[in-house]
Amino acid sequence: MGIEILKTRLPRIISVGPNLIRQVPETLIELGAHESDCPIVLVHDDITWDIAGKEIVEQLQDMGISSHSYCIRQPTIEESENVSSLASEIKASHILGVGGGSVIDVAKLGSKKANLPFVSIPTNASHDGIASMRASLLEKDKKKSFEANPPIAVIADLNIISNAPFRFLAAGSGDAIANKTAVLDWELAHRLKGERIGEYPRVLADMAAEHVIRDSKLVSRGDLIAAKIITKALITSSIAMCLAGSSRPASGSEHLFSHALDRILDKPALHGEQTALGSILMMYLHGGNWQRIRSALETIGAPTTARAAGIPEEKIIEALLIAHSIRPERYTILGSTGLTEQAAREAAEITGVI
Repeated sequence: MGIEILKTRLPRIISVGPNLIRQVPETLIELGAHESDCPIVLVHDDITWDIAGKEIVEQLQDMGISSHSYCIRQPTIEESENVSSLASEIKASHILGVGGGSVIDVAKLGSKKANLPFVSIPTNASHDGIASMRASLLEKDKKKSFEANPPIAVIADLNIISNAPFRFLAAGSGDAIANKTAVLDWELAHRLKGERIGEYPRVLADMAAEHVIRDSKLVSRGDLIAAKIITKALITSSIAMCLAGSSRPASGSEHLFSHALDRILDKPALHGEQTALGSILMMYLHGGNWQRIRSALETIGAPTTARAAGIPEEKIIEALLIAHSIRPERYTILGSTGLTEQAAREAAEITGVI
C-alpha cells in the first residue's frame, strides 16, 4: 500500500450551532484581527445584510473593530475584483462573506486575489461552497469555476440557516447526496485512466452523503437538527475537496450535467436541485442503487423530476448529451464521447426524471 501525502490548507475554526452570529467578533479576535488597525471587509447582498450583515457590523463596532461593507449585485468575476480592490485600498486584514453561495463565492475569490484570509458565514446551506476552495461565478454571462482559497474559519449559525426557505436546505441535501456518484466517477477514473485517488477524501465525501441519506426523515423537518445535518455534511464535503486538492470527491458526472443545464437554461434551478437530478441519472448509468437516492430525496422534499425542478424535459436530454464536453479532462461514467440520444432518453425515463 502506497503512502498518501496530503498537502493542503484547511479551516482553522469550524463552528456549527445556534446563535453563533454573536461569536463573530470573538472568532476574528482569535484569528488576530484585533492586532492591527486594519479594517474588515464584509461582503453581503441586500437580503443577507438584513439577515446578519448589519448585526455583525454593529458587533464589530462594539468590540472596536472597524469594517467596510460591500454589497454585491451579481455573482460575477468583476464583483470579486471589486472586493479585492476595496480590500487593498483600505489595507484590510480579513474578508468576510455573509450570505448564500453567490456572496460567499465572490468573497472567497476576492480574498484570493487580495491574498487575505477569508471567513465564511453562510446564511443558508444550499451547496458545499461553504468551505471549499472553488468559486463558481459568472464571466461574460457564463458560469465558470475558479480556484480560490478555503476559508480560514466557518461560522454557521443554525438559527439563521434553519430560518432560510426550506428549498435551500433541500438543495443542499441534493448537493451532498451527489457525492455518491462523484466518488464512483473518481474510482472509475482511477481504474481506467490511472488518476490518483485519495482514500481519506473519498471516504469523507461518501460519509457525508451517507449521513444525509440515512437521516433523510430528520432533514425533511427543516428545523435546527435538519440544518445541522445538512450544514455538517456540506462542510465535510468541502473538507474532502480541500484534502484532495480538487473538487473530485464531490463533483463528477452529476455536476457536469448541472453545469450543462446552467449553459442551456435561461433560468437554471438551484445548483443542488440540478445535482440531485444528476445523481439519480448517473447512479443509474453506473448500475447502482439509484432508487435509494431518489427515495431519500423524495423523503427530504427535494425535486426528483424535471417538472418538480421547473426544467423542461427536453432540456434534460440536451444536458445529458453535452455534459461530457463541459470538462473533457475530467473522466466520468459519461466517457469521452458522451451518451447517445436513445441512451439519454432511456436513463431519464427509467429513473422517472422525465
